[in-house]
Amino acid sequence: MPDTPRHVLALWALGLLAVVLLGARYLGRGGEPPAPSAPPIRVGETTGGGASRVTVHVAGAVRRPGVYRLAARARVVDAVHRAGGARRRADLSALNLAAKLEDGRQVVVPVRTPAGAAAAVAGGAAAAPGTAPAAPVDLNTATGEQLDTLDGIGPGMAGRILDYRKEHGAFGSVEELGQVPGIGEKRLAALRDKVRV
Repeated sequence: MPDTPRHVLALWALGLLAVVLLGARYLGRGGEPPAPSAPPIRVGETTGGGASRVTVHVAGAVRRPGVYRLAARARVVDAVHRAGGARRRADLSALNLAAKLEDGRQVVVPVRTPAGAAAAVAGGAAAAPGTAPAAPVDLNTATGEQLDTLDGIGPGMAGRILDYRKEHGAFGSVEELGQVPGIGEKRLAALRDKVRV
């Protein structure tokens, strides 16, 4: 028998090893052929004819707005959760979170209405979404919650404004707001029309 080169023997050994591993895997399943890669059917979902999933568009004050596919039995709360949850300024009380989802519908999570805009809506003048409140917020009398309604001001920044006011007394002008740590020129420019002293 002629000498077989080592690299040929190594290739034969690898081939034999592959056959053994595939055979062991086949026998480990009890001799059954591989299962198809189709998704499993869950109890309660239909297999044909009826829809087992709904597609909804989640928009507004959620972390990841977009189009989502959910189980046909899903509720509005499931759609909001799937979209990353509600943002801090979301007004979930304006939604029926227990309502069943309908295929092709849009779920819009509204933003909480600022205190000044709520008075305008109550008076009959509905403010458009994203517009400034009807009356500017008074820097010298505003609470942390009222300051938090301003764009770009969260609870932390509202706390810093209140701390500054407590330490330095009443604001003498809107421009003095720029002295609060964390309020730069851009944020001050965005707030000038929304605050007063």
